[in-house]
Amino acid sequence: MTTRNRTRWVDAAFLLPSLILFTILITIPAVWGIVMSATNSVGFGTWEWVGLANYKMMFSDPAIRETYLFTIGFAACTVIVVNVCALALALGLTSKIRGVVVLRTIYVVPMVVSSIIIAYVFNFLFSQSLPALGRALGIGWLSESILANPSLAWIGIVIVTAWQAIPGTLLIYIAGLLSVPEDVYEAARIDGAGAWAQFRTITLPLVAGYVLINVVLGLKNFLNAYDIIVGLTNGGPGTATRSVAMTIIDGFTNGDYAYQMANATLFFVFVIVLSILQLRLTRGKAALA
Repeated sequence: MTTRNRTRWVDAAFLLPSLILFTILITIPAVWGIVMSATNSVGFGTWEWVGLANYKMMFSDPAIRETYLFTIGFAACTVIVVNVCALALALGLTSKIRGVVVLRTIYVVPMVVSSIIIAYVFNFLFSQSLPALGRALGIGWLSESILANPSLAWIGIVIVTAWQAIPGTLLIYIAGLLSVPEDVYEAARIDGAGAWAQFRTITLPLVAGYVLINVVLGLKNFLNAYDIIVGLTNGGPGTATRSVAMTIIDGFTNGDYAYQMANATLFFVFVIVLSILQLRLTRGKAALA
């Protein structure tokens, strides 16, 4: 046996266990779920084929439509908030200020805390602490919890989600900013460029690839929002903050197994299409670079 063949067998030996586990735990359940979306199964017992009936019903279901609108809007808004805040913080944490190492450590703490714990803590703050402070100070709009307001509850979810997501995005931006040569900024300063001109003409173009990475990763994660929403509002008030993931998971235990499998399949296709569009955008940026 040649060295190359021996290497291939070793590689296959290491890859095979992971491939088997992935097939058993991911691929087979996913395929089975797609099959069950064409049935009337409630998750157990007997079932019958219904074809595309679940999909037809879903497209005319206003509750499903609302969850998609909320999830997409929430994801888009949170991506903007997270990237703007993270980039601003990264600019500060890569400047020549005292205690920058300590500050970087403090800012990444939210990333290592459980999402559900963060959600319950902020739930208490929004529902108890801030309203009590508002009543004590006589501030009317602060006296009521925004989580109880169907029109404002999404803002609390965006704030908490961004609070946890900013550290990871921040680290990527710091890596990007540190890769920009200092000589470029020095030459710009000699030419008389101010801070804003340097950011607009040097920093932003050179970290555009990192911005794209953070947007792609963030959008993917926020579309799957679940635990923070459960801990903050549990989809309420009413169904105002109900995400697609929450609807799918709840349906599995409420007798809507096949219907929500169809929902999960549709959501999977939506994410795949979005990923393909993002991939094309990434390639375009890479070609321009």
